[in-house]
Amino acid sequence: MNHRMSRVLAFVGCLLWPLAVVFAPEALQAEAASDLDLETIATGFVRPVAIRHSGDGTGRLFVVEQAGKIWVLKGGQVLAEPFLDIEDLVQDAANEEGLLGLAFHPDFVDNGYFFVNYTYNPATEKDRTVVARYAVSAGDPDLADPASATVLLEIEQDFSNHNGGNILFGPDGYLYVGMGDGGSANDPNERSQDPGTLLGKMLRIDVDGTPPAEPNDLCGLEAAYGIPPDNPYIGGSGDCDEIWGVGLRNPWRWSFDRYTGDMFIGDVGQNAIEEIDLEPWPSAGAMNWGWDCFEAGAPNPNDPSPLCGAADLYDFPILEYDHSLGCSVTGGYRYRGQSIAGLAGTYIFGDYCTGRIWFGTQMLDGGWTKSLWRTTPHSISAFGEDESGELYLVDLGGTIFRFVSASSIFADGFESGSTAEWP
Repeated sequence: MNHRMSRVLAFVGCLLWPLAVVFAPEALQAEAASDLDLETIATGFVRPVAIRHSGDGTGRLFVVEQAGKIWVLKGGQVLAEPFLDIEDLVQDAANEEGLLGLAFHPDFVDNGYFFVNYTYNPATEKDRTVVARYAVSAGDPDLADPASATVLLEIEQDFSNHNGGNILFGPDGYLYVGMGDGGSANDPNERSQDPGTLLGKMLRIDVDGTPPAEPNDLCGLEAAYGIPPDNPYIGGSGDCDEIWGVGLRNPWRWSFDRYTGDMFIGDVGQNAIEEIDLEPWPSAGAMNWGWDCFEAGAPNPNDPSPLCGAADLYDFPILEYDHSLGCSVTGGYRYRGQSIAGLAGTYIFGDYCTGRIWFGTQMLDGGWTKSLWRTTPHSISAFGEDESGELYLVDLGGTIFRFVSASSIFADGFESGSTAEWP
């Protein structure tokens, strides 16, 4: 699918969505099936942190391991050779470092490009976030060409934590990059509210473009990309051209609603509150999600930025929970699959520390409410979708699960697989 078609589908989705509102009695979601469950799909991974589909009609899923490998799930089996192995490049010494993100180009079926986000140690300097482009190999679509790497973006990190790491293409065909605030605690270098740095931001870049002519305000240490002309901070003010939104602490996992284009961000809290932020589509960007002036909807008493202003300057979460219920939110997806009765339109997210999974429901007045579905034994590192919109859960302990109900009918022939006998 090309960029233009992506934009068309997003526009059609925006036109159709009001019909769901008209015909929904009290909320935009019904109750989930009583037999909803988690089915094991594959196990034996080493610290998996993401699962993606390639959007090319093959039905393949790609599982990202934190140390630097990407594995292919194809026809119900884990392939013997990794799709990509960049362990020699990846710095994963700290808990929040590693190979953290994967995104396939909207035109992947034609150009074979995909993008990764990982942390890198340049030895004599601070660790960096790297966004790089790779290409699939010419002879085997299940293997990437490791020699095809092109580094697009590098960002110096202050500390080893709060690297964000998620990357996704939006409904506009541009690549979005979620960046944490540089780490430590309480944003000690005041990055999140400062538009002169890329830390603590949502970035938006054109991977098919070229850097604008000098003078420009590109802030990447490596900057081999274009800037969308409607990015909100361009214009020679000294603010970073790459910025789409500000005020994030550690947006570990976030997603786009494949129907409406809305962005849902799970931003990990500091001492008290975990949050889910929403950016409706279409958007002009420039949202400010509040950190470190606010932790979720509460004023931050711990060294807030000198750039903080009145509360009405900020975009507060649609959902939140305090640390009596968990300690690290894992943002999920709004379910748009066809197989689970009653789950349509529900936003599903979880907590890494407690294994709790919540369902977020949008009400007709535009507000949101959440309900606890289940407390699981899983260390929830990510959620993911397949090409048809069915939903998956990634357990950092090594297992991939799919949301199912006994009455569901799956036509993809995808059965459980194991990595126990990988080479």
